[in-house]
Amino acid sequence: MKFHRAIPCATAVSLAIFAAPLHAADNPKFDKLDKNRDGVLTRDEVRHIKDYARPFIEADANRDGKLDQAEFVTAESIHDRVVTGKYVEDSVLTAKVKAALLKEHELKSLDVSVESLRGEVLLSGFVKDEVQRHKASKAANSVSGVVSVKDAMVVR
Repeated sequence: MKFHRAIPCATAVSLAIFAAPLHAADNPKFDKLDKNRDGVLTRDEVRHIKDYARPFIEADANRDGKLDQAEFVTAESIHDRVVTGKYVEDSVLTAKVKAALLKEHELKSLDVSVESLRGEVLLSGFVKDEVQRHKASKAANSVSGVVSVKDAMVVR
């Protein structure tokens, strides 16, 4: 008889466990950003994150101006793609400028370093004379996608 009473209790306990709503896994970044602990993020709460406006808008599926945890995961994915895309664009631009420098005759292009960020190119290193400095700057400016060229080259 005791066995028959234990089965309904065990069944009730197991049903209660499995019927409990499954909550999304805690996201420490979401929790840190959710300053007022209301379970959603507003634009004000993510304003300090660079390049986050577009991902916020795109991830806001219900267009309420807030991100719940699921929408936040989407926004993070979009933001990562945006940031990665900018990095790739800068890397491609750097490679194009280096190629343009290699094409310049009488320029020791291996002595010139190239860095780029959002279309701005920094040339640094050593050149033989002002003519080489001018050639390097001109070659960098001729590359499509270059917004500006900063000259930090040293004549020696």
